[in-house]
Amino acid sequence: MSLQRYEADLRRLMAGFPTGVSVVTALAPDGTPWGMTCTSLCSVALDPPTLLVCLRAGSPTLRAALDSGSLSVNLLHQRARSTSELFGSGAADRFDQVPWVPAQNGGPHLIEAAHTIADCTVTAEQTVGDHAVVMARVTLVTSLCRPIPLLYGMRRYGSWAEDAENGFLSYDFIS
Repeated sequence: MSLQRYEADLRRLMAGFPTGVSVVTALAPDGTPWGMTCTSLCSVALDPPTLLVCLRAGSPTLRAALDSGSLSVNLLHQRARSTSELFGSGAADRFDQVPWVPAQNGGPHLIEAAHTIADCTVTAEQTVGDHAVVMARVTLVTSLCRPIPLLYGMRRYGSWAEDAENGFLSYDFIS
């Protein structure tokens, strides 16, 4: 099987695995804000509280996180699809298009797009293929609004559908 075939198979596999959407942000040592949409995020440990994010190798966001030693994970709410698309586009002026505030110990906080933000200290990094796996110790979690997350799967965005009797039970994907 060719490498291209494996790439297509992996893309199809992961498209069938719906996940939440985040924007990982970092401030470069010169104060320049960087950020990118990220669905490769998971909890690693509760003690110490540690997250794992996968960022594209060579990206300015990765460089800023490694150089500054910190990053923030902005978990996007259901109305933040445009922010996800903006930070996935590579637009140079993305921080001019969304409200944000600097964090004391992390990257920019996307105050209108995120429902919850984790400020983190980078503890380890390992390059794997065309991405870097970054371990980050959580130092502060800030909740901004009721957490109704933006989801991505099957190459579409979606959100939780609220069931009045039981709370959040299902999700709906929208084109």
